Amino acid sequence: MKILYFARIRQIAGRSMEELEVPASVVTVADLIVHLSARDEAVAAALAERRTLRAAVDQNHVALEHPIAGAREVAFFPPVTGG
Repeated sequence: MKILYFARIRQIAGRSMEELEVPASVVTVADLIVHLSARDEAVAAALAERRTLRAAVDQNHVALEHPIAGAREVAFFPPVTGG
């Protein structure tokens, strides 16, 4: 699965993307956040503000409770504002 990090999250994580095998026990975006955070302190810091964290699964905005089964890509980004 491809994991993408955007904007401030990319800066804190120190990378824009990574590819990894996700264990079968990781079934939602929230589970993926826990898994990624346990692997890397910088990513943990980048994904720490879950209240404002936004995610997309295969380029569709989703809630953190959204399942990731069969997903090819999960992206994380801060809130988007217009202006």
